[in-house]
Amino acid sequence: MATIESLRSRVATWVRETLIRSGELGFLGGMPVADQVDHALGFVSVAESFLGRPPSAVVDLGTGGGIPGVVLSSLWPEGRVVLLDSSERRTEFLLSETTGSDRGLSDEARLGSIEVVRSRAEDFGRTPEMRGQFDLVTARSFGPPAVTAECGAPLLALGGLLIVSEPPELTEGVRWPSDGLDLLGLDAVARVRVDDRFGYQVLVKAQPTPERYPRRVGIPTKRPLF
Repeated sequence: MATIESLRSRVATWVRETLIRSGELGFLGGMPVADQVDHALGFVSVAESFLGRPPSAVVDLGTGGGIPGVVLSSLWPEGRVVLLDSSERRTEFLLSETTGSDRGLSDEARLGSIEVVRSRAEDFGRTPEMRGQFDLVTARSFGPPAVTAECGAPLLALGGLLIVSEPPELTEGVRWPSDGLDLLGLDAVARVRVDDRFGYQVLVKAQPTPERYPRRVGIPTKRPLF
């Protein structure tokens, strides 16, 4: 598994500049931008290790100010990266940054296929042309495990990965119970720490997700599956 230090050189200059602006607008929280980039690189390390290759199509659930999605788009320029968020302010910001329309970004910033989509994840996951089309779904602070699993699973192709940021230290209780994940076609395969700093839960799409999932907007939160 690649170390974060070994991956830093693959981050394009425009990514750091974009994330600094995102932080100034209050879209990233209090963690320093350098640490946020490192955390995003942890997703890269885990994904490439478990897939054995860069993913071809990625959705970043609740991308917010662009973490980890913007970083992923830089490291996987040949792939499709969808930055999904329901906030108008955040998606408008990301659209302006990734198209270069407001900042005059170089062609480097437009490598690959970056898509900024303003939508609730429940609606996005019920779109026929999006279901089963991605080999990676990422989630940094999208929601509780049950909500993240229900919104992420329908988007994954069989064998695809859902990678979720987790507290680096093990906690009491089972956050990803097999009986709940079975309803969505997911298996929890590993809990990984990268550089002894960041924790990630890795789930694999083992079976098709029933068409009834995700349920309509708000229901996964109000009536979680587990």
